[in-house]
Amino acid sequence: MSRRYPLSFIILTALGVLCAIPGLLSVAGFGALLHPVLDDPMAGLAFIVSAVALLGSGAFPLVIAKLKENG
Repeated sequence: MSRRYPLSFIILTALGVLCAIPGLLSVAGFGALLHPVLDDPMAGLAFIVSAVALLGSGAFPLVIAKLKENG
Protein backbone atom coordinates (compact mmCIF):
# COMPACT_ATOMS: atom_id res chain seq x y z
CA MET A 1 0.00 0.00 0.00
CA SER A 2 1.56 3.25 -1.08
CA ARG A 3 0.86 6.42 0.78
CA ARG A 4 0.40 9.69 -1.04
CA TYR A 5 1.69 12.69 0.89
CA PRO A 6 0.10 16.14 0.43
CA LEU A 7 2.07 18.36 -1.95
CA SER A 8 2.21 21.18 0.61
CA PHE A 9 3.77 18.79 3.14
CA ILE A 10 6.47 17.77 0.67
CA ILE A 11 7.26 21.34 -0.39
CA LEU A 12 7.33 22.83 3.11
CA THR A 13 9.36 19.95 4.52
CA ALA A 14 11.89 20.21 1.69
CA LEU A 15 12.19 23.95 2.25
CA GLY A 16 12.62 23.37 5.98
CA VAL A 17 15.45 20.89 5.39
CA LEU A 18 17.09 23.24 2.88
CA CYS A 19 16.81 26.08 5.38
CA ALA A 20 18.29 23.98 8.20
CA ILE A 21 21.45 23.08 6.29
CA PRO A 22 22.99 26.60 6.15
CA GLY A 23 21.69 27.26 9.66
CA LEU A 24 23.50 24.26 11.11
CA LEU A 25 26.65 25.07 9.15
CA SER A 26 26.58 28.64 10.43
CA VAL A 27 26.04 27.65 14.05
CA ALA A 28 28.83 25.08 13.76
CA GLY A 29 31.20 27.84 12.62
CA PHE A 30 31.42 26.96 8.93
CA GLY A 31 28.95 29.55 7.65
CA ALA A 32 31.63 31.74 6.08
CA LEU A 33 32.28 28.94 3.59
CA LEU A 34 28.82 29.53 2.14
CA HIS A 35 28.48 33.31 2.49
CA PRO A 36 30.20 36.01 4.58
CA VAL A 37 26.92 36.98 6.25
CA LEU A 38 26.58 33.45 7.64
CA ASP A 39 29.80 33.89 9.61
CA ASP A 40 27.65 35.25 12.46
CA PRO A 41 26.06 32.41 14.51
CA MET A 42 22.92 34.51 15.01
CA ALA A 43 22.29 34.28 11.26
CA GLY A 44 22.43 30.52 11.66
CA LEU A 45 19.97 30.69 14.51
CA ALA A 46 17.55 32.63 12.31
CA PHE A 47 17.82 29.92 9.65
CA ILE A 48 17.18 27.19 12.24
CA VAL A 49 14.13 29.00 13.61
CA SER A 50 12.82 29.40 10.06
CA ALA A 51 13.45 25.71 9.38
CA VAL A 52 11.49 24.70 12.48
CA ALA A 53 8.62 26.97 11.42
CA LEU A 54 8.59 25.46 7.92
CA LEU A 55 8.66 21.91 9.25
CA GLY A 56 5.82 22.74 11.65
CA SER A 57 3.82 24.30 8.84
CA GLY A 58 4.39 21.21 6.73
CA ALA A 59 3.05 18.98 9.48
CA PHE A 60 -0.41 20.58 9.41
CA PRO A 61 -1.42 19.30 5.95
CA LEU A 62 -0.11 15.85 6.86
CA VAL A 63 -2.16 15.73 10.06
CA ILE A 64 -5.27 16.98 8.24
CA ALA A 65 -4.86 14.34 5.54
CA LYS A 66 -4.40 11.65 8.21
CA LEU A 67 -7.54 12.80 10.05
CA LYS A 68 -9.49 12.89 6.80
CA GLU A 69 -8.28 9.37 6.00
CA ASN A 70 -9.43 8.03 9.40
CA GLY A 71 -12.62 10.04 9.52
